Amino acid sequence: MKSYVKFETPKDVAAKALEAVTMANDTGKVRKGTNEATKAIEGGVATLVVIAEDVEPEEIVMHLPTLCAEKGVPYCYVATKKELGSAAGIPVPTAAVAIEKQGSAAEIVRSIAEKLKQPVKAEGKSEAKPKAEHKEEKKHEAPKADKPAEAKKEAKPKAKKEKKE
Repeated sequence: MKSYVKFETPKDVAAKALEAVTMANDTGKVRKGTNEATKAIEGGVATLVVIAEDVEPEEIVMHLPTLCAEKGVPYCYVATKKELGSAAGIPVPTAAVAIEKQGSAAEIVRSIAEKLKQPVKAEGKSEAKPKAEHKEEKKHEAPKADKPAEAKKEAKPKAKKEKKE
């Protein structure tokens, strides 16, 4: 067993996870690949993450179980990247898949989470604030003139004018 595999997923749960990925791919929305799965988890839109157990090097998916635990996203493992890629409807193997919109797989996702004793977040509920709100908060923190980068930008044009004279 690989170091990133935190628990052994029962074979029936792994089979249901692949079925859920297939159904969600047909009727909902699935994010394919480690990078996309990571974005879905961090964005608070992932409802189930499925990770392959045969990923080399392990570092590619090593962060996913920890991230899922932090964000409260249920996750499980399947044996191979090839079967995960097939379930996701792509012709190549994939290390991880995140179900974003469950579609007709909602009941299966719930049953997987119950068997694994992991909570399922309600679909479409995000804990993360939208990026625009973060930017607006930062704008109100300090006036522009107090920022060192702004002061440097203002100083450079004056220095160029002095060189020309």
